[in-house]
Amino acid sequence: MTDRRRTLADRLGDGASRAAFDSTDWALLLTVSGIFGSAFLWISIALRSLEPGVIAVGRLVLAAGAIVLIPRARRRIDRADWAIVAIAGLIGQGAPAYLFAAAEKHISSALTGMLVAGVPIIATAISVGITRRRPGRFQVGGLAIGLVGMVMLAGPDLVEAGGSALGVGMVLVAVCCYAVSNNLYPRVAQTYGSLPISLWGQALSAIVLLPVGIADLSGSRVEPLPIVALVILGVVGTGIARALLVTLVGRVGPRRAPVMSYLIPVVALVLGVAVLGESVTALQVAGVAVAMAGGFLVTRAE
Repeated sequence: MTDRRRTLADRLGDGASRAAFDSTDWALLLTVSGIFGSAFLWISIALRSLEPGVIAVGRLVLAAGAIVLIPRARRRIDRADWAIVAIAGLIGQGAPAYLFAAAEKHISSALTGMLVAGVPIIATAISVGITRRRPGRFQVGGLAIGLVGMVMLAGPDLVEAGGSALGVGMVLVAVCCYAVSNNLYPRVAQTYGSLPISLWGQALSAIVLLPVGIADLSGSRVEPLPIVALVILGVVGTGIARALLVTLVGRVGPRRAPVMSYLIPVVALVLGVAVLGESVTALQVAGVAVAMAGGFLVTRAE
């Protein structure tokens, strides 16, 4: 390993526990999965009167506004770490905030949520490339099984997507953004805590996306239910959830934290059917079980 590669691995390597998940890890995992899984429902409701740019900027501003009220969130970040914090924020928060909203103008909230199951596979591949440390046999098996479950979940909708390919493509780009950012978070999260990392990432992303939000104002209108959905999406689905996610990544590393992406589709699927009347197939129901089995294996000790 060259000195340059060793330095990169040291700065971005996970430095996290490789033991089996403990009760705190499981609590974080289930909480974040539930919140993120419901986010696609709130996006769908907000889109009834708000354009994607408005939703993206609104949720980021609300999230930063909620977190900044906590004193620990205002902790100073060293200049040497600002680049990682900024890049992780833009890639992991700014880009997905817009891409998910834009995608749901073309595809269902259930399909959007189901495609998120690809995060662990991409995150693990990136982590292996950075650290040169091969995953354990349980993680390899879990990722393989999870991939099969993801195909079963998304397959029927992808076959019928047709003109919705743009929406599917947006979600896949957002998934890649999540996977990259998960490999940037661990060390800075362990150094500063999750709140400052989340706060500054959200604030910077809101500033960068502001021109898009302003441009989308003309196509938006104020209606009570979409506004309520946006507030919930921002404060809970972006602010609280992102802080909890960064905490989880700092504890268990970038390879295993994204296992929540195997649980998110379950929540998105159930809410899409129960609240929005979206349809599912028997294959997708089976895919839920397969994806959850793969996710369980990823959480085992390496």
